[in-house]
Amino acid sequence: MERLQKVLAEAGVASRRKCEELISAGRVQVNDEVVTTLGVKVDASKDVITVDGRKIRQEKKVYVLFNKPKGVITSASDPGGRKIVTDFLVDIKERIYPVGRLDYDTEGLLLLTNDGEFANLLTHPRHHVPRTYHATVKGVPHGSLLDKLRDGIELEDGMTAPAEVDYYDIDPAKKETIVSITIYEGRNRQVRRMFDAIQFPLIKLKRVQFGPIALTGVPRGKFRHLEAKEIKELTEEALRTHKIQKDK
Repeated sequence: MERLQKVLAEAGVASRRKCEELISAGRVQVNDEVVTTLGVKVDASKDVITVDGRKIRQEKKVYVLFNKPKGVITSASDPGGRKIVTDFLVDIKERIYPVGRLDYDTEGLLLLTNDGEFANLLTHPRHHVPRTYHATVKGVPHGSLLDKLRDGIELEDGMTAPAEVDYYDIDPAKKETIVSITIYEGRNRQVRRMFDAIQFPLIKLKRVQFGPIALTGVPRGKFRHLEAKEIKELTEEALRTHKIQKDK
């Protein structure tokens, strides 16, 4: 017997937190009875479980690394008709969804899966899995400004956690700088707001690494499946960072 939200997540319905929202909204039935209480135990091999009237089925687990282009929505659908990430994943029959988000103007590494427990592990705030970005700005921000990002900078929703920040490349001809920044939080548009705070708005933002997994070798708009060892490394990284935070 397992909790209903866990069974739903493992069936690829959505992330565990989203599944909890579906249950609370009365959209889930177990053996023809609506269940709205979180934590109800079910037996996936015996109980008939439906979401919006559709019976769930256990899918094989899929783990994908996608190089998201700029101008693509990190969503399952878009009322405005804009391109969404799954438009690029038509060869995958399973229903997969993004692990976290990249905003419309950000490109780079995006993980997708139908493993709700895995997605929750990587995105839960207590785990602090690092994400590395290459941020392109006009001009060259002074080292003291980068120190502000390293130490934590005040945003409208509070002080950011310390970040790892360094110059990655400087292009004198274009008068542009690429700054490498690794953050341990997942606030909305956080990197963009951090650079706005030091008055160096971003020209371009690209995520190049998620935990131990790098983007290298995957062209823009293409994807590859994660290897078993990479799934294991990501899981171990999330658990390791959780332990570090817990011990502090």
